[in-house]
Amino acid sequence: MLKELSIKNFAIIDDVKVDFTKGLNLLTGETGSGKSIIIEALEIVLGGRSSKDLIRSGEDKAIIEALFFIDEDIIEIIRENGFDSEENVLILTKEIFKNYPSISRINGRPITINLLRNITSKLIDIFGQHEHQSLLNISNHQLLIDSFGDTEFNELLGKIQQNYELYSIEKKKLNELNISSHEREREIDLLKFQIDEIEEANLTTEDDEKIEVEFNRVSNIVNIITGLNQIIGLISGTNYDNNSILDLIDRTISILNNVCKYDKGLESYLNRLQDIRYEMQDLSRGFDTYAEGLEVDEEKLLFLNARLDIVNKLKKKYGLTVNKILEYKNNINEQYEKLINYENEIEKIKKNISKYEVILAKDSELLSNKRKIIAEKFESLISKELEELNMNNVIFKVNFDKKPKFSATGLDSIEFLISTNPGETLKPISKIVSGGEMSRIMLGFKSIIADNDRIPTLIFDEIDTGISGRTAQVVGEKIKRISHNHQVISISHLPQIAALADSHYVIDKNIINGKAQTNIKKLSDNERVKEMARLLGGVNVTETTLNHAKEMLEMSKKI
Repeated sequence: MLKELSIKNFAIIDDVKVDFTKGLNLLTGETGSGKSIIIEALEIVLGGRSSKDLIRSGEDKAIIEALFFIDEDIIEIIRENGFDSEENVLILTKEIFKNYPSISRINGRPITINLLRNITSKLIDIFGQHEHQSLLNISNHQLLIDSFGDTEFNELLGKIQQNYELYSIEKKKLNELNISSHEREREIDLLKFQIDEIEEANLTTEDDEKIEVEFNRVSNIVNIITGLNQIIGLISGTNYDNNSILDLIDRTISILNNVCKYDKGLESYLNRLQDIRYEMQDLSRGFDTYAEGLEVDEEKLLFLNARLDIVNKLKKKYGLTVNKILEYKNNINEQYEKLINYENEIEKIKKNISKYEVILAKDSELLSNKRKIIAEKFESLISKELEELNMNNVIFKVNFDKKPKFSATGLDSIEFLISTNPGETLKPISKIVSGGEMSRIMLGFKSIIADNDRIPTLIFDEIDTGISGRTAQVVGEKIKRISHNHQVISISHLPQIAALADSHYVIDKNIINGKAQTNIKKLSDNERVKEMARLLGGVNVTETTLNHAKEMLEMSKKI
């Protein structure tokens, strides 16, 4: 349930906080006092569109915050979307900035609008005279009928959805293969050329890096031999102009050998130096042997160059690595086989499509029969509700048409039809013009649906427009009945409905320092009597209207 709504710097609201209760919460106030602004703020924090123009004049940002007490089902949905919820509390925040984009948060963490709407759709349903798009949208009529289905109904619907998905996959395959003979032959030739080109290359994993390394070595044999000979010369050469490394080491050994006669502590260094001399001599022989084994192989160089060209060409066309090229070949090989066996593949797919069409046709007919049973009961319930709402001559009908194609929900196209006056033909519910009629029809629907859905909080925004007298009393009783299992927040101007409230709030507007300011207050018992009297008598509240207000409140307790 919605426990608290806080609004700051929004439109003509400076700073308002409302604590709501269980049952029926009723909001009343003079026209223009700001009742609709409260609902608009709530819609925005739930994920509705916001505008910078709604920021209170002279302020940089507006803040709307809603605190909910939630049950385990909502907690699970929140956690599935990566958010935490402690102690069954959910806090939604909307900040509307003048110079920056607006930000929505859930329990302090930013959230996208689409994800926010997905969560809040399970929390609140706002139902107003001008908020009836869901009822007027034909696509929702089938969803409404389906919401009354039992376990067997839902299992059948799930089966249809699964088979329709498989059916759609087969149809897509057929469309992909359904090309002209000329295009098919051209595609076969192209794929065959690509497959042959890759297979003729006999690619191996060594073709990725090793061949390039080997090519660099063979093409630079002369440079390698020259470098090795220079190293050999430096280590053990006999150039009279320059001493070799071995010559210098020998001279060093000779000097250190003489010094050791006087200091035996240097003998360890002498031994290490002699070891180095032998290691250098061994290195010189090794380089010499390696250099003698090298020779320029023009034939191998030509082979490696040609191989490298082939591999690089294939990489440019089919993939950056040998593995990517081979993976590409496997994929086009499958396409090639399908095209070669085109007729067989087409026949196979068509058989699958026919199989699913038979299954879908059968299950869709079963589902349609179940829907018609539900529709009959639904028609009866709606007719009874509307009759109780003083719409005695109304005829309500759930009309069934057949879709031209299969769908995930069967073959039924459902639309609600209605006749509100004797002699009038049935017509789509969207053609209803009277605001009072639409309000009562919507309330009749909600009275039935409310027990079937699991949305904890319902908001009725002046859906009592256009009604009075006994009808207003019945509408109030309907709303009160719904509030037994749901939290209801209702904006109304009718005393018959106000008398039934569990908590009554009044909204007023004052001019402070030259600026309009909306306030909201929960009424005490005495204050409630005065507000009821205002609703009954208008500006002039008399003793008679006060007594009448008290009487209505006493009678409402019995209801």
